[in-house]
Amino acid sequence: MDKLIYTAASGARHILEQQATAANNLANVNTTGFRAQIDAFRAVPVVAEGTLPTRAFVTNAEVGSDFSSGPLQMTGREMDVALRGKGWIAVQMADGSEAYTRHGALQMNPNGLLQTASGLTVQGDGGPITVPPEVTVSVGGDGTISTIATTTKPGAPTVLGRLKLVNPPEQDLVRGDDGLFRLKSGQPAPADPTVTVVGGALEGSNANPVDSMVTMIALARSFELQMSLMKNAENNAAKATQILALN
Repeated sequence: MDKLIYTAASGARHILEQQATAANNLANVNTTGFRAQIDAFRAVPVVAEGTLPTRAFVTNAEVGSDFSSGPLQMTGREMDVALRGKGWIAVQMADGSEAYTRHGALQMNPNGLLQTASGLTVQGDGGPITVPPEVTVSVGGDGTISTIATTTKPGAPTVLGRLKLVNPPEQDLVRGDDGLFRLKSGQPAPADPTVTVVGGALEGSNANPVDSMVTMIALARSFELQMSLMKNAENNAAKATQILALN
């Protein structure tokens, strides 16, 4: 049988993977701090002894992310922070490991522990940050967490700590199934004092809904083309069988 049917099937399988990626990006156009996923593929010629390289398989070369910044959305909420330019907010996972996010909607749990909107503990330069009760919390441009008491006469702000803001090389980051990023080495990244935040704002998703929709349409047409090639390969095999039967 013509190897075309195998190469067409290979292309169709990877088109389905790209469709899943485009659908995921489209579903997260309103997710705060989301980074669009990018699939990169390459063609590998099928070379066999005594044949010409007329066929090629598709292989998954790389699954990466678009690290460009998303639009800033002003919320006016004191505990909302958006990173200015490059950088990440460090959070602590349940197993004690460290992960990184751009989702800066911070909150306090009943014990005063500073967390993200999804309940992950926010890391400070010296560990988790605990906020005392009956205070007003503010976040400085460098990530410093300060409080002012609301039950007594206002005085000087009390500095509780600074958010652990990191900026590791993007090629060293890998996205997890939970949408958070981690270093490939599994080690925590060092704090970067040059990373700054914008208070009272959140960063929107950098996934473009129009581009995602156009990509979905283009991929659907490409899938139909691969199916047509497989049908042609089947017809060619049937015709060849008929010719050989006559002999």
